[in-house]
Amino acid sequence: MPTQEELLARLDVSRETRERLQIFHDLVVKWTGRINLISKSSIPDLWPRHILDSVQVFRAGDAVDHWVDIGSGGGFPGLVVAICARVDWPDTRFTLIESDQRKAAFLRTAVRELGLSVTVLDQRIESAPPQAADILSARALSDLAQLLVFVDRHLKPEGVALFQKGASWRKEVDAAKRTWSFRYRAITSLTDEDAVILRIEGIAHG
Repeated sequence: MPTQEELLARLDVSRETRERLQIFHDLVVKWTGRINLISKSSIPDLWPRHILDSVQVFRAGDAVDHWVDIGSGGGFPGLVVAICARVDWPDTRFTLIESDQRKAAFLRTAVRELGLSVTVLDQRIESAPPQAADILSARALSDLAQLLVFVDRHLKPEGVALFQKGASWRKEVDAAKRTWSFRYRAITSLTDEDAVILRIEGIAHG
């Protein structure tokens, strides 16, 4: 696997963005001591496993009006994408949906300390107001068929979904195609050779 510096270079992360990502890294470590943002055993791998994994989602996306991240948890990928977009896409609006009140409190703290323009909704995904997102992202939230139910509620018909998936992604695609029609492209992860980012478009029932 490439080193952290190699990944930062391949993902074209600017010095200013690296500095903000380091501040975010330190916030995650601090808060994980209080609430379970990530597993404590994964803290040594926070940069490649969580942060740089999320930077890939930013690179798989586009400069759009409204990006929505669902089940945001500790800010992966949504808050990392917002940090990256601060320089490259300053006009993109971000909304993070996270029903856990403590994690939502962390997200709001990070948004404030990082000087980001991000809205945090502490509501369940299925009950939050429809967001009309141009891009909808999620990580480690649910299987693809269920994610497409959330897409149906929160994504514009012409929008794009970006989902990080592990080694079983092909099985999830096959299962989802039983009830949904869509086009997809699987972008191989730089941090895990068995994982992909699914870029999904043209989503409709059956």
